[in-house]
Amino acid sequence: MYVDSHCHINFPELAARMPEIMQKMADNGVTHALCVSVDLPDFPQVLALAEQYPHIYASVGVHPDYEDTPEPSAEQLVELAQHPRIIAIGETGLDYFRLKGDLEWQRERFRQHIRASRLSRKPLIIHTRAAAEDTIRILREEGAGTADGGVAGVMHCFTESLEVALAAIEMGFYISFSGILTFKSAKDLQAVAKALPLERILIETDSPYLAPMPHRGKMNEPGFVRHVGEFLADIKGVSVTEVQETTTKNFFKLFQFAH
Repeated sequence: MYVDSHCHINFPELAARMPEIMQKMADNGVTHALCVSVDLPDFPQVLALAEQYPHIYASVGVHPDYEDTPEPSAEQLVELAQHPRIIAIGETGLDYFRLKGDLEWQRERFRQHIRASRLSRKPLIIHTRAAAEDTIRILREEGAGTADGGVAGVMHCFTESLEVALAAIEMGFYISFSGILTFKSAKDLQAVAKALPLERILIETDSPYLAPMPHRGKMNEPGFVRHVGEFLADIKGVSVTEVQETTTKNFFKLFQFAH
């Protein structure tokens, strides 16, 4: 069985096909999925899915790419995270690729999420793009790592260097690979995945985006996480069963509950 550790099935293009999405998860052995919040106005939809489906979990947070949206405080995030179906804070982080100019607001938003994670004891879901140095620095400054009193989390849709991955793992984070791992152009990322211990790896779709091979270019969905798992097994030279069991165990260990 597989867990999709990061998806956006509340987005309209997937929400309109929910019975089909759920059936395809079952058909592909995907037993659980984490539906990830990107802003507060749409958070009720994310939570509603987790309340409706016992195998869907939810997070609460505001994505770094969302400029014109209500700014969350750590206290507000902690309050929302008290709901038993909320297992993570995020997605949060830094994105210097899509947005330019003075991004101090983005760094401050990130800090609020890290503080909320420390207070709520719920792990972080980290988005980082063209901002790895600042991402790691702020995680350290705010004590996100397990050695500093934090509960760490996951570096989602990872596309950075091995050095960045190891810095995150040293703080207690897991590294999650998406369908990008299966792309022919992703040789550097494949080398990172090969070098990392399977015990620190999660897999995800980030659906509806980034469909893995052989579905690249199509709308992604949680059932397709199987292809990421199979590809990961191949490049690491281990069995598909080992990838299934270990990444699933990693997910439930990170988010601190048994399945």
